[in-house]
Amino acid sequence: MNVRGLPPRSRRRVRARVAALALLPALALTACGSGDPSGTAPAGAQASPAPTDDPVAAVREVGSVAALLPAGVRESGTLRVGAATGAPPGAYYPNGQDKPPVGQDIDLADAVAKVLGVRLERQDASFETILPALGSGKYDFGTGNFGVTAERLKTIDFVTYINDGQGFAVKKGDTTLKSKVTDLTQLCGLTIGTGAGTTFEATLEARKSVCAEAGEKPYDVKVYSENGAVLTALQQGRINVIMSTINGLRHQASQPASGTAFLGEYQRLDVGFAFKKGSPLTKAFRAAVDELIEDGTYARILTKWGTSASAIESSRINPPEHTRAQ
Repeated sequence: MNVRGLPPRSRRRVRARVAALALLPALALTACGSGDPSGTAPAGAQASPAPTDDPVAAVREVGSVAALLPAGVRESGTLRVGAATGAPPGAYYPNGQDKPPVGQDIDLADAVAKVLGVRLERQDASFETILPALGSGKYDFGTGNFGVTAERLKTIDFVTYINDGQGFAVKKGDTTLKSKVTDLTQLCGLTIGTGAGTTFEATLEARKSVCAEAGEKPYDVKVYSENGAVLTALQQGRINVIMSTINGLRHQASQPASGTAFLGEYQRLDVGFAFKKGSPLTKAFRAAVDELIEDGTYARILTKWGTSASAIESSRINPPEHTRAQ
């Protein structure tokens, strides 16, 4: 791409985006399942395809659950979903952005829609734009591995479908962090990369004072809108550590092309479908998720994407945020 003639800032943005997109297919293709793909895949790295089994195919409408939908939705038969497509196992493009995305979030949303007897109009959107757009009515609900937090509960309703959370990863072989991160003071003096508008960014910014209180140099937070750019920054040494989803980082570390090591869980969070506050859809969605849990489809979807350890026993509407001892 010729970037001559563009302002310097625009040139940098274009080059960063091109670099991230160039790697995305190579690394995502190694997946069988939202981590942060990016960087440069090793020469000769072999990409493995996404899983092809389809546990959603056998799902059928359940009349008693569909009856919980508002009459207008039942009549239109359609729901609009704002969907963030990042990386496996949540939602990603294993065969390039000209082909349909796949992932755990997509399978679960499709299965819920089949139970409810509605069709989904999927609209790809960047992660940080989806929650604000719910209030305006642009989308009926959103997906993107949205963690349930006290701050979000002020303006958003959630229907939970998995228990994921926050974790850390470093470049493979890096011994700067020698053990699992259990306290953010372990990050003092380091540079952490994470996604824009995420619970990770909020957690890091809210507790930035911990280093000064411990008499240590503060940690620095670098925020990226592109999932791929986070891993690129790690591989190029511009950040020391990534903070992202437990399932995404665990999956990422299992792919040799990523060159990362997962440091373990920091904090668990319920994850759910997101709705504007007061949405009349939440009861129907909760009942649909519970139906999928009961009939075994839910377990089959999580097995497909390697996330069975994050299974929930039943769906909840607006559970309180998990707390952890500090």
